[in-house]
Amino acid sequence: MAWRKKSGGESSPGASPRYSDEREKVPRGHVPMVTGCGERVMVPVRLLTHPCIAELLDMAAQQYGYGQPGVLRIPCDAGHFRAVVDSALQN
Repeated sequence: MAWRKKSGGESSPGASPRYSDEREKVPRGHVPMVTGCGERVMVPVRLLTHPCIAELLDMAAQQYGYGQPGVLRIPCDAGHFRAVVDSALQN
């Protein structure tokens, strides 16, 4: 799983970054997500049904709606999200 900070200079806090050919592509079987503080996370698709990840996705839907453009935004800090994903990977 790759952890990386989103580059600055975007027009709005939750906007999706524009990717150029030099930037890393999303690996097969992963979903890119951005935490509340802007850290980009590649989450394996198999974890989307894990109860903790599903709860965070429900929170994101409540806060941002289902029509968010670009990368999924998760309404929590990077440390908490990292701990949740790491725990889900262990199970």
